[in-house]
Amino acid sequence: MSRISKEQVKHVANLARLAISEDEADLFTKQLDDIITYAEQLNELDTSDVEPTTHVLDLKNVMRKDEPKKWLEKEDVLNNAPEHQDGQFKVPSILE
Repeated sequence: MSRISKEQVKHVANLARLAISEDEADLFTKQLDDIITYAEQLNELDTSDVEPTTHVLDLKNVMRKDEPKKWLEKEDVLNNAPEHQDGQFKVPSILE
């Protein structure tokens, strides 16, 4: 018994804006049914003692702490700019 119909394959292809022929629809129906059958083997496994996880590795927060630190001085940054005025970068006007 097929777990996916040819009409479902055509519907998904239409949603994906893919033009498929009748032969391709038959082929994809068979291939997707084989994939679903293979994936359903996982339902036969006993996972009652397996703890749910969100990641395959046992990772905790690996980010560094977000702490403020001294950065560049405003004057040093403005000295590298081609033009500056009143403590801000001066750029060409894009609006008239």
